[in-house]
Amino acid sequence: MASRDYDRVIQSPRFQELVRQRTKFAWTLTIVMLVIYFGFILLVAFAKPLLAIKVGDGVTSLGILLGLGVIVAAFVLTGIYVYRANSEFDELTRNLTREFM
Repeated sequence: MASRDYDRVIQSPRFQELVRQRTKFAWTLTIVMLVIYFGFILLVAFAKPLLAIKVGDGVTSLGILLGLGVIVAAFVLTGIYVYRANSEFDELTRNLTREFM
């Protein structure tokens, strides 16, 4: 019995659309984060004088600010995913649950 229910859910066009949307969105955010991270690493490797530029009158360098930017970007992208998962994806999941109960 459970196997039939499983097959019915897996073959549902709504379920397949949910999986497709979530996968596409997750990969998009992953690629964005990888570009940010590896862009920073490439700057560290090949543009050390640029990263050593002092910002303002203090002792903080551009490299420190960009490093913090990488960390903040990770938090922001995580927040974007959580927001969309809790709104759009959860609603689609609830609709699927209603459909198959």
